[in-house]
Amino acid sequence: LALPHHQQVPGMSTVATADTPVHVFVAGSGKLATELLNGPQQRGDSTRWLPWSSTAPQAGRSIVVHAGSGRELEPITAYCAATGSPLIELATGSVLEGMSLTFPVVLCPNTNILMLKVMHMLELGGHLFRGHHIRFTESHQAQKQSVPGTAVSMARSLGLEAEDIRSIRDPGVQLRSLQIPAAHLARHAFHRVEIDDGSCRVKLETLVVGDSPYVSGVASIVAATRAHKLDNRLYSVAEFIRQGWL
Repeated sequence: LALPHHQQVPGMSTVATADTPVHVFVAGSGKLATELLNGPQQRGDSTRWLPWSSTAPQAGRSIVVHAGSGRELEPITAYCAATGSPLIELATGSVLEGMSLTFPVVLCPNTNILMLKVMHMLELGGHLFRGHHIRFTESHQAQKQSVPGTAVSMARSLGLEAEDIRSIRDPGVQLRSLQIPAAHLARHAFHRVEIDDGSCRVKLETLVVGDSPYVSGVASIVAATRAHKLDNRLYSVAEFIRQGWL
């Protein structure tokens, strides 16, 4: 996808090079959006992280990170279409998946880079375990009532449905049975895959903790988006993994 400047083709989005200042507009008011606005701009590069607002179109071509509920998607997509700005979509089940696009969209079901690589590994090789007994367990903080999109994606790669996932929200069970550190009971993401054929058992566990476990990943995805010229179409962040951009 990366072409020299003189070989650019119509319909391809051009993003500023790493040493050119670029605005990154963050849409959303939740915890992740707040962390994005308070974190990456301290890295000292030329990226300026700003809250999305009605003044955003005055900045010309930029990068937009959507970390909100979807209420702002209509003006965001209008802006991206008018300016050729890439949109990084952090919400799962986005309406953008069914749209005809005139700008690049990068779908990110997760933004922790190591987790993304594990998810991609299961996407490529999960079919090898069909026919074996598979148990899938996920655990998140008690406030998270729904089954996360990351867990659903991992389970489907293994041939399971969402209803096959065991979800744990009880802090006592998380502490005793899953060994989630007490300091991270209020915010964590745990996944366990167990595959058994009767005489052999394989277990894969992932645990994401920390105050801002996804912020550095978003910054890396933004940097990869800046560094490569993207076609006006839908990208899965897994494509960035396959290309070696992350």
